[in-house]
Amino acid sequence: MTKPLHLLLGPLLLALPLSLALNPGQTARAQPLPALVTDAALAKKLASVLSDSRVTRGTVGVVVAESSSGAELYRRSATTAISPASNMKLVTAAAALDLLGPGHTFSTDAYAPAAPVNGVVSKLYLKGNGDPTLREADLRALATQVKAAGITKVTGGVVGDGGYFDSDLYNNYWDPDDYNNSYAAQISGLTLSPSSAYAVGTVQVTYQPGSGKGKKAKLGLVPALAAGYVKLVNKTTTTSAGSGASISVRRSNHTNTITVSGRVALKRSLVKRTVTISNPARYAAHVFTRVLRAAGVDVPASPTTGSTPTVRVQVASDTSVPLSTIVTLLMKPSNNGMTEHLAKTLGRVGTKAGTWKAGAAVIRTWLAKTQSVPSTVVLVDGSGLAHRNKLTARVLVRLLQYAQTRPWFDTFYNALPVAGNPDPAIGGTLTDRMVGTAAANNLHAKTGTLSGITALSGYVTDRSGRRYTFSMLGKYSGSSPRIVFDKVGATLAGWTS
Repeated sequence: MTKPLHLLLGPLLLALPLSLALNPGQTARAQPLPALVTDAALAKKLASVLSDSRVTRGTVGVVVAESSSGAELYRRSATTAISPASNMKLVTAAAALDLLGPGHTFSTDAYAPAAPVNGVVSKLYLKGNGDPTLREADLRALATQVKAAGITKVTGGVVGDGGYFDSDLYNNYWDPDDYNNSYAAQISGLTLSPSSAYAVGTVQVTYQPGSGKGKKAKLGLVPALAAGYVKLVNKTTTTSAGSGASISVRRSNHTNTITVSGRVALKRSLVKRTVTISNPARYAAHVFTRVLRAAGVDVPASPTTGSTPTVRVQVASDTSVPLSTIVTLLMKPSNNGMTEHLAKTLGRVGTKAGTWKAGAAVIRTWLAKTQSVPSTVVLVDGSGLAHRNKLTARVLVRLLQYAQTRPWFDTFYNALPVAGNPDPAIGGTLTDRMVGTAAANNLHAKTGTLSGITALSGYVTDRSGRRYTFSMLGKYSGSSPRIVFDKVGATLAGWTS
């Protein structure tokens, strides 16, 4: 089944047409220019740019290679293992495209223990299979199929089954204080997103001014059917127009009680804040229960979680968009939750365990087939949220070189953010970077940001039409070298080889 609401961002968030993503005359494949072994002038120029104190005072690994030959034209601490932040997504996405295939899809299915008798079944199992794009509209489509299967009553309620992944919902290497933040949601085999941003395992809390000064703000939820699972505590006050706003939206750990506190000014427009929820599988079962009731199916019992029995009858099924689209949806805005779904799904390749440990092992084994992987490389999640992850600039460059040889390279290349492009569906996390330089609408790369960490790895083409593959990983305690990394990108783009 297709998912029209999963395509709300339009064709720009599909495998992007090269005419939108590339300069005139440029293709995703490296240009067939004579191979370079060295470029002393370029190496000298890059060394000068990287002599900046924001680089020299930190730990920075850099490799720049000619894309067509793989020859390293510049290196600095190439084998130093540094936390890659979201550059880890390059590894996870490439592994998923290689091992699962660009056409891979995820299903979410509804099962009954047996065929309905006079329209009645004892339970309805909502079984997730790791789909990171499931939304309320998809549950409505499932409910339509349930009715079409002749089911009018579910006496024992809906059972949410997130067991495609293990019960370890929050990675042990993530900061425990991040549990409230949308970028650190719980990862379950059955989950739900509130919008086309696909922040898995979250809801959106909305607030706007109350009816008058001194009144409480008006609060809401997206999806609205989350009400009853999520409890909102309103500790807000509406203040005079123009007085500004200071709002805190915080979920109490291990609960689904979200407290909204602070002040909001009159005449302020509605604001949405994305917050994680606890137990995504139960949450999805709750929303599905309410969807079924709205569709006219009698579901008297409250939703629960559990395992789908082996003896069962399928009554409905939903299929996600293909992996090729999902990779773009996660790479452009740097979506952590979607990437963690890929990591745990990869864990089920061979070992059949949907765990972070199994996923990391599969990814490492795959990475070792692309190059020699040093023992200093550490993989503990898929998105790079954990500081414990460690990669080197050389490992990333060799990965990017390998990607160029694969049939899915155009999908991978076009999924990368494009420097200086004002359209977020193309520019992604690079929309506001390298604007007005030769790198704008040229450099395709993945950004990475954690506290004390910045990274940038990808591809850029110079004025002669020669493409470079590069990786820059930086650890710092003072000023970030990010601006210097942008200067390197612009320097490569403006170079004449």
